[in-house]
Amino acid sequence: MTDSIAYFNGGWVPFSEVRIQPNDRGFVTGDAVFDAARTFKGIGFLLEAHVDRLYRSLHVARIDPGMTSDQMLEVTQEVIVRNEHLRSSVGDFQVWQGVTRGPGRWAHEAGPPTVYVKVSGIDFGKYAHLYATGAHAILTRTQTLPYSTVDPKLKTHSRMHFNLAELEAARTDPAGWPVLLDARGSLGEGSGYNVFVVRDGQVITPPAGGILAGISQKHVIELSHSLGLKVAERDLQPFDLYTADEAFFSATSPCVLPVTRADGLAIGAGTPGPTTVRLLDTWSEQVGVDIARQAVEYA
Repeated sequence: MTDSIAYFNGGWVPFSEVRIQPNDRGFVTGDAVFDAARTFKGIGFLLEAHVDRLYRSLHVARIDPGMTSDQMLEVTQEVIVRNEHLRSSVGDFQVWQGVTRGPGRWAHEAGPPTVYVKVSGIDFGKYAHLYATGAHAILTRTQTLPYSTVDPKLKTHSRMHFNLAELEAARTDPAGWPVLLDARGSLGEGSGYNVFVVRDGQVITPPAGGILAGISQKHVIELSHSLGLKVAERDLQPFDLYTADEAFFSATSPCVLPVTRADGLAIGAGTPGPTTVRLLDTWSEQVGVDIARQAVEYA
């Protein structure tokens, strides 16, 4: 994708000209909040929900971006429109909003904030083939953050535990997808995706208390209800994943991604399950895009 146009601190610039100061706290300490959505046919999907989550995180982090959520939504939609001429080469966009606290030695004295909104091509190559074969989940020793330390419902750049989990999973399987456990040994979340299992026709996902509640996770729950499926949000142990009938991840770009192995063990028949496929097909029908086919085409 050739150089896109980004919103940066009140102006419109080529993304190659976006410059974050080395003393910006977003760079120095990870003192930044972000969110990421995607488009279907060039139209932002669930943008309002993503912006709402961004502003909840900003509120708790005590960062004032200097613009309202409505203004952020308008800017985000304009970024998509300004880059529409580039979409044919990538299929659809990932849309990223970021706000740092700005430069400063102390958090309470830092500022002004750095605000940017950008688009990029979706990394279809990471997962396109997995719609047919399923992903390999690797349960890591690296744990989710306890909410008593940093509430995981904050979507921030302070994500070293995710980095370590990805490195740990890659030592077992370079193509593995890490799943972090919480301090009690229950399934938590992946490094940017939520976990679901299917057992006896019921769709089950960990509760939102100790993880980042995903926009896609919520949408899967809504789709499941619309299909008449039973849904539960409850604690899951590794055993529940190993012995599930089906499993899948939910995430912004892949939407519903089958999981067919966990720590080397086959899940169910070892192929994408019927409930997983049904949910993905329903999502595709809703947005008017064959999600798996698009990923393969543009991978």
